[in-house]
Amino acid sequence: MNNLDFSAEPLFSWYVVLLALSGAIMLVLGAVGGGMKAGLRILNVLFGLGFLGYAYYLAFVFKGGEYYIFFKAFILPVLMIVASVKAIVERSNAKNRQAAPPVGAYPNAPYNPNAPYNPNAQQAPFNPNAPQPGQPVPPQGAAPAAPYQPGVPPQPVADNPYAQPQPPQHPAG
Repeated sequence: MNNLDFSAEPLFSWYVVLLALSGAIMLVLGAVGGGMKAGLRILNVLFGLGFLGYAYYLAFVFKGGEYYIFFKAFILPVLMIVASVKAIVERSNAKNRQAAPPVGAYPNAPYNPNAPYNPNAQQAPFNPNAPQPGQPVPPQGAAPAAPYQPGVPPQPVADNPYAQPQPPQHPAG
């Protein structure tokens, strides 16, 4: 006995067809995987079997009377398709990240402090104009510091009240 009659009961007939289609889609997603974890694949298969079973019941076993229409059941296959597409995209992005060369593989690449030390790596040429690590950067507009002059004793800095003057050093002789 076939209960699908689109001229007499179109809502019921379309509901059964869409229920069977949703169940088939969920079964395929569960079987193929699409990058989903095992738990989601099992849920896909279980819900797909449930949808197909209810569609079969309504189409071939149901004798008439009361039946339930779960319109929210059509949201689940859409969510599962979105989750599958998202997992596929994330998996392809992970492959692309693995295929990309590591930071620091090129001599002109920016400095990466988290990169592991590689004694065989090619060194970039020295740039005397680049700021060197560990050296303070003078403020903008400040007068340049006097260059080091051997034989001249260091003097206290004018803006440091805690600096102690050094006694002049006399050459031995």
